[in-house]
Amino acid sequence: MASVLARGLPGLPEVSAGDDLAALIVGALGGAELSGGHLVAIAHKVVSKAEDAVVQLATVTPSRRACELAAENGKDPRVVQVVLDQSQQLLRAERGVLICRTLHGFVCANAGVDASNAPSPDTLVLLPADPDASARRIRARLRELTGQAPAVLISDSFGRAWRQGQLDVAIGLAGMQPLDDWRGRADAAGLELRATWLAAADAAAASAELARAKDSREPVVLIDGLQRYLTAADGPGAAALLRAPDEDLFL
Repeated sequence: MASVLARGLPGLPEVSAGDDLAALIVGALGGAELSGGHLVAIAHKVVSKAEDAVVQLATVTPSRRACELAAENGKDPRVVQVVLDQSQQLLRAERGVLICRTLHGFVCANAGVDASNAPSPDTLVLLPADPDASARRIRARLRELTGQAPAVLISDSFGRAWRQGQLDVAIGLAGMQPLDDWRGRADAAGLELRATWLAAADAAAASAELARAKDSREPVVLIDGLQRYLTAADGPGAAALLRAPDEDLFL
C-alpha cells in the first residue's frame, strides 16, 4: 500500500531579501538527511521575500483606472495599481475582488498580490517573477549544498470555481512530473479513460498545506512517498498546469 508523509520543517528564520533560502532550509533540517526522494514544498511568500518581490505602498502612484476600480470595489487605489501592474488581463471585478490573469498566466484573485505575512506594514508581497525558475535555482542550490537533488515545489493559495475555501496549488516546480495522464488507459474495470488527467503537483501542494498551519511560521514542508512522480530532470515546471485561454470554458 502506498503512503505519503508530509511534515512541516520548524526552525526557519524570518526570510529577507537576498537570503539563501536553500541554505536556510538545510540549516533547519538540524542534521536530518535530505534525499532525492523528497519533495520540498515551499510557500511562495518566503521565495518572494528572498527575491525581494515586495512593494512598499508609499512608492505607488495609482492611475485613474486604479482609482476608479478602487472606488467601485472598496479597495486602496495603491493596492489596485499593484494588482494591475502584476496582471496581463483584468477578467472580472466585483464584490471587492479583482480576478486577473497574471503576468505568468495564472488566473487568480488580485493577481496573487497579498498583504498577509508581509515583512512590514503597508507592504505587499508579489508572486515570484518566474516561479519555475525559482524552483530550479533552489533545487540546484540544494544539490550543491547536500549532494542530493530533491524535487522543489512552490505553492500559493487559490480560490476555486463552484467551491468555498482556498487550496494551495503549484505555481513553481522542478524535479516532479506536474501531471499524470491516464487518458487512453483502462480503469480497474477495463473501461477506457478519456478525461482522467491528474494534477499531481497541485495535489502535493494541497497536502503540504495540510501539514502546516497558516500561522505556524513553517513555510517549508518535506513530503516523502511521491517518488513515482519525481524526475531527475527539472521537467516542464508548473507552467504545464496552465490551461490555454482558448480552452477555458468559463472566462
